[in-house]
Amino acid sequence: MILLSKILIGLIALEHLYILWMEMFAWTTVGKKTFKSLPQELFEPTKALAANQGLYNGFLAAGLFWSLIISDIFWSKNIAFFFLSCVSIAGIYGAITASKSIFFKQALPALITIIILYLI
Repeated sequence: MILLSKILIGLIALEHLYILWMEMFAWTTVGKKTFKSLPQELFEPTKALAANQGLYNGFLAAGLFWSLIISDIFWSKNIAFFFLSCVSIAGIYGAITASKSIFFKQALPALITIIILYLI
């Protein structure tokens, strides 16, 4: 179970690194392909806003990676729980306000990982 939780935390962190890259560096290319519901002419003017969102995703990834290198099991779980909770809340909010698919792509994996952490 410990290995499974670490793998899931790592995968969620990698997902948020990908989101960081897309929103900060590929908003006008990959972002257009990902967010098809947005009008094409909005991508250039919203580049700075997307980069700001990307930065926040990077902080989530950093916190999750940090939880993986903490040697104390108690603190490792607490830090992971905090950042997974942040991912879950952001994913639920995104599902309510932007696209329901965000729940399944971001919130649900984090919620499952939280459950697994508590089973350890």
